[in-house]
Amino acid sequence: MDFHTEFKPLTIQPQEIEEKSFEIITEELGAHPFTAEQYPVVQRVIHASADFDLGRSLVFHPDAITAGIKAIRSGKLVVADVQMVQVGISKARIEKFGGEVKVYISDRDVMEEAKRLNTTRAIVSIRKAVKEAEGGIFAIGNAPTALLELIRLVKEGEAKPGLVIGMPVGFVSAAESKEELAKLDIPFITNRGRKGGSPVTVAALNALSLMAERQE
Repeated sequence: MDFHTEFKPLTIQPQEIEEKSFEIITEELGAHPFTAEQYPVVQRVIHASADFDLGRSLVFHPDAITAGIKAIRSGKLVVADVQMVQVGISKARIEKFGGEVKVYISDRDVMEEAKRLNTTRAIVSIRKAVKEAEGGIFAIGNAPTALLELIRLVKEGEAKPGLVIGMPVGFVSAAESKEELAKLDIPFITNRGRKGGSPVTVAALNALSLMAERQE
């Protein structure tokens, strides 16, 4: 191998790369059960993960897309379970409509309360968030305990989210938490199984904010 050969970088523009990627995704995904409204979310989740099985595992409440767009355009709060989700969200599109992206898991009062109760910060952060985010979007990509606590609070009437994007990844309670979310009669986007994570949760939310922006 000649290590002295000059490297020639690709000259394709980012937008062209994305468009070509979406073409490949559409071709390789083939027939699917998703609606025209849902498909942009599926497409961006696959784009973020390069995982077609993950994309096919997505589950949507019938009102999920409409509810998500409405929440964004109404300037509702977006709650992320961890900083990694918060960082990935395209905040400019959320803020354009008067919204804000918040994460509570590292708040001092959350840490102190979690220690006092001998529970997880994820659980306490959700308890704090629901008091400030009625009608907002909850984007949970990391902590199954956060999703399970949100589900509990919804069932008890203490939480009224506009949309829950719940796609935590992991081997303990991740798949189970998503199965429980899919049973709720509230707008949700989730997926079945252990796969998920912050990048795909971010991708789903960013797909919704793009759709919200394009409605103008």
